[in-house]
Amino acid sequence: MDSSAPLLFDPLDLTAGGACLRLRNRIVLPAMVTRLSGEDGLVNGAIRDRYIRFAQGEPGMIVIEAMAVHASKSGPLLRISDDSFVPGLADLAKRMHDVSESKVAPQIIHFLKISRSGWRQKVADLTKKDIVDIREAYARAAERARRAGFDAVELHMAHAYTLSSFLSRRNLRPDEYGRTLENRLRLPSEVLSAVRAAVGDDFPVGIRFLAEECIKDGATTEETRWTALRFAQLGAAWLSLSNGGKFEDAVHKPGEPLYPYTGYSGDRCMPGRNYPDGANLPSAAAIRAFIRSQGFTVPIVATGKIHTQELAESVLRDRSADLVGMARPLLADPDLPRKWKNGDHDRVVGCVYSNVCKSLDESFQEVRCYLWPKGALHAPRSSDRTPPRWPAAGAAPRAEIVRGRVELAWNAAEDSEGVYGYDVERAAGAGAFERIYAVKSPRFHDESAAAGVCYWYRVRAYDFAGNRSPYSPEVSAEIPDLPLGGAAHRAASTT
Repeated sequence: MDSSAPLLFDPLDLTAGGACLRLRNRIVLPAMVTRLSGEDGLVNGAIRDRYIRFAQGEPGMIVIEAMAVHASKSGPLLRISDDSFVPGLADLAKRMHDVSESKVAPQIIHFLKISRSGWRQKVADLTKKDIVDIREAYARAAERARRAGFDAVELHMAHAYTLSSFLSRRNLRPDEYGRTLENRLRLPSEVLSAVRAAVGDDFPVGIRFLAEECIKDGATTEETRWTALRFAQLGAAWLSLSNGGKFEDAVHKPGEPLYPYTGYSGDRCMPGRNYPDGANLPSAAAIRAFIRSQGFTVPIVATGKIHTQELAESVLRDRSADLVGMARPLLADPDLPRKWKNGDHDRVVGCVYSNVCKSLDESFQEVRCYLWPKGALHAPRSSDRTPPRWPAAGAAPRAEIVRGRVELAWNAAEDSEGVYGYDVERAAGAGAFERIYAVKSPRFHDESAAAGVCYWYRVRAYDFAGNRSPYSPEVSAEIPDLPLGGAAHRAASTT
């Protein structure tokens, strides 16, 4: 163990020129779509409530969802494209600062046009004037972010959007803005330089970009490490790394605009249940090691299914990154940073990576968490300390095998404020129990069990504050060998 490595609740200083912005801890909420804004792009009550709720949890830095630097039609997206948006953004920044010491940075974005037919504008379609306009729009938007009272600004150069498409190995423009690495770096470099000139040397400017494109012939860390180096050379205050999220492998639904998170690259951008924890950490570690070898100390933000304090601490201890980005876990429980800091690990409502939030975004609906109470627009908040209890008859878990899966059921728990959900834990044979899912009602279907293994299950209820009930009794189930074309249905035992 590296005794000199930072810990999750150690502060970190983001430097810009001679100025320093101190983050109180190493947890970052990356920009996350909410679809709570109206078509007008103004900050509304729902946006304010969502971000105040995040601020109450006290992460080191909150990056507000991408807001457009230009005026193209885009549906429910925040905007920072002219001065009329500054008052609402300033009010949001103040309200967040009033409830938390978290630093707040808006993410600013430029996107190309798409249509319901499946057509999309590409970087090769842009004129030299368009390129100049993009550069100037970023600079003006960043200056508005500073004027609105934000602590920093993040330039969105990731996923399917304009600057990411210029960086992409699939950018085949025949002029000085395409094909070669240096040419593809040109516009993103010009944008960063223009923003730095607009906001001054003492205002931190971070960048979100792709460590891996995760598409055929896309960029990998063999190339993107040089992208990271360029941004470090130009004075980026932090580098937030993502993977995937590209249009090139997106699945087009007739009558709907192309959505860039529907293919494999979209899975890699937001790895779900079927991906290992920390799925994108190797690329973050590779880029950080390269940047350090070149003499730069710009902090690296790692993201991608990091949801336990043990894993988050290991990211810092192993020097894979300097900051830990957690989007979906903070959507599930905005109070996670504060609970971890206070040692209340057993009160965290843990993300299960069902990606319902992603599906809602894909369907152009307001983004909510699957784990929230039905109809809730934001995560609940409670100071209750009394845990749920099982009824007089106990939890009485039952298990049976139906159509090749384990079907669990148990008696509903009781709570003074209301039972929020149930954690389901499973052990294989004599192995340790692991949380495999959370559900809102007292039943669960385990479709990942295989024949020839005896599985043990137990559940715990939790309430709005994350207080947990005692464990239920354990119940076992074993899928028998299924004859070809046959079906099995048998009861299981309880201990």
